[in-house]
Amino acid sequence: MTQHPLYQKATYLKSAPNLSHCPEDEGYEVAFAGRSNAGKSSALNVITSQKSLARTSKTPGRTQMINFFTLDETRYLVDLPGYGFAKVNVNVKKLWEAGLAEYVEKRKALKGLMLMMDVRHPLQPLDLMMLDWTKELGLPVHILLTKSDKFKRGPANSALLGVKKVLKEDYPHATAQLFSSLNRDGLHQAWAKLDEWFDNQVKQDEPEE
Repeated sequence: MTQHPLYQKATYLKSAPNLSHCPEDEGYEVAFAGRSNAGKSSALNVITSQKSLARTSKTPGRTQMINFFTLDETRYLVDLPGYGFAKVNVNVKKLWEAGLAEYVEKRKALKGLMLMMDVRHPLQPLDLMMLDWTKELGLPVHILLTKSDKFKRGPANSALLGVKKVLKEDYPHATAQLFSSLNRDGLHQAWAKLDEWFDNQVKQDEPEE
């Protein structure tokens, strides 16, 4: 099985209900977000070559905290609460979403957002709200169109082209690709995007000789 030397080192650090409980705001973080049935946990597990780093569940919305995973001394992956879940107490839901908003808006270490969308139902209203919000914040986004194995190659590529067209017109801060946790399609492309975000930040912050 092909593994990435950095992401396979992902180790659970801590879970935080909101920004004030997060680790020190330093280093570089890439967060994973998406609707609670978009396959976010499965994607995170495949990207890190680990079976149960992020919990997967038949019940959407199980990720209730902001979960931090260490890669090395300065780099981290972050699993954010899924949005759009239905079977959750309304007050709890408000708290989750408030914590999520505070993290995305104020976290200086956050350098990019991996946004999961089911390839069969991309660009739902909540996804578009997330794209509008990140555009306003100037936060780069890379969309993983998950469950691409549910489509044959032609329809999958058509879905990707449709999403890319919308991004080009309205969301130039975002890019997109097909991804399947089941057969690992798109894995190397996802790694390359993470590498780009992490490496660019490290280079920017290196002192000039």
